[in-house]
Amino acid sequence: MRNEFLAFSIISLGLVFIVGHYAWPPIFWLYFILVPIVLLGFYDMYQHKHAIMRNFPILGRGRYVMEELRPKLYQYFIESDTNGRPISRIFRSVVYQRAKRQLDTSPFGTQLDVYEEGYEWMNHSIAALDTHELDNDPRTKVGSQHCQQPYMASIFNVAAMSFGSLSKNAIEALNGGARIGGFAHNTGEGGISPYHEAQGGDLIYQVGTGYFGCRTEDGDFSPEAFAERTASPQVKMIELKLSQGAKPGHGGILPGRKNTPEIAQIRGVKVGTDVLSPPSHKTFSTPVGLLEFIRQMQDLSDFKPVGFKLCIGKKSEFIAICKAMVETGIYPDFITVDGGEGGTGAAPMEFSNSVGMPYREGLAFAYDALVGFDLKQHVKLFTSGKIMTGFHIFQSIALGADATYSARAMMLALGCIQALECNQNTCPTGVATQDKELVAGLVVSDKRVRVANYHQETLHSFVELMAAAGISDPAQINRSHIYRRISVNEVRRYDELYPPLVKGCMLKESTVPEVYRKDWQEANPDRF
Repeated sequence: MRNEFLAFSIISLGLVFIVGHYAWPPIFWLYFILVPIVLLGFYDMYQHKHAIMRNFPILGRGRYVMEELRPKLYQYFIESDTNGRPISRIFRSVVYQRAKRQLDTSPFGTQLDVYEEGYEWMNHSIAALDTHELDNDPRTKVGSQHCQQPYMASIFNVAAMSFGSLSKNAIEALNGGARIGGFAHNTGEGGISPYHEAQGGDLIYQVGTGYFGCRTEDGDFSPEAFAERTASPQVKMIELKLSQGAKPGHGGILPGRKNTPEIAQIRGVKVGTDVLSPPSHKTFSTPVGLLEFIRQMQDLSDFKPVGFKLCIGKKSEFIAICKAMVETGIYPDFITVDGGEGGTGAAPMEFSNSVGMPYREGLAFAYDALVGFDLKQHVKLFTSGKIMTGFHIFQSIALGADATYSARAMMLALGCIQALECNQNTCPTGVATQDKELVAGLVVSDKRVRVANYHQETLHSFVELMAAAGISDPAQINRSHIYRRISVNEVRRYDELYPPLVKGCMLKESTVPEVYRKDWQEANPDRF
């Protein structure tokens, strides 16, 4: 194709010259088109980075155009309602419909293959209840014996998403929705920005390994800054982030070019410097140290609920934390279990795909461990991992959760179209970008109502499921209510797939179930 391009260039330019010179001078205007094409083609031939462009000048660029268009073409013209990734159209549609208060029923029966391996459903009861007689705003009280400011949390809340990952308008709209709907908005580890506070919604202040918003100049934890930050009445709970599902065990760097004066002020760092978010905390290094740090945070926050978030990795480490609770008598007010399928604006592919326990297995294990150590009465369990519908909430509570978070569904309620450009600063809906022109397209006054609508309608669907099961309170939901198809001819209940433990059975080695014995023996409260 290189020779063909050279021939095309010589012939086309020569023909235009001959025709213009001897017959029709206006054809010389074609040079304004041909000359840039020829110059671009010669650039393609002699650049060193792209072999396909060197071998196919001009035409080779079509490959990169199609790469850019492929996700959009696939989403709108090829994928079915059920096979889209990471969120299928069937779930995206229900979020949009509920956010806009449009018709969210579906005609002609389910599109799911109910005989496919992995299909799940819940039991209903002949003695179903009247939805209107149930509490349509179910909540759970968060706060153990050391807490003096317990929080009545909605069972469905906004998961951690930092300002910087999301735009200022997106953060404001999420917090405005939280205020309208009376649910909580997790700040993410980037700290509390003015946009988290502008609408007055309840906040869960997340503190990560960078201690943003409560750090010293050299990156250590600052008790004074933490106490000042958590004194705000808008801060209802504090969540210490150990890891997140999208990239557990992976730190990050905020490049100096992105560390604007606004970001620096929010995070408590120097303007224009690279800011390290380490893969682990330097304030503690043992399970006992973790709990002592949580007790310090409880005291500094004037005894507000303090918990920690993690994606389950080594089971022995979580068991070690449970042993440390028993040994010290210090309890987090809540634990958030994030699934390995969690979302993020940017993560290495290997971490997104292949690191961390998925949320169902992680949640079931965490609940069983707390029950096994007779700790569950002290600790509430939150969870996140593609929570989109009322059934997902029901499913999570059946596995042991007291409350749930959602990030991507809340983004969809804001207008996210799953363009998969969160890491490129080109989000077309203004949700996951800092481009001012794109951000301006997201109108806070409209989107905050949509977030509140989505939350309310999803909770209503959850309560309808409870009523259909003959259940009047979320506390009555258990693993016997959910079934999963293992194969065409085999179905099992959740309590068969995730057998519950006997209360207190992990307090002594002699009563530890065999499946946990090796992890129990490896678990040490004095080391991770």
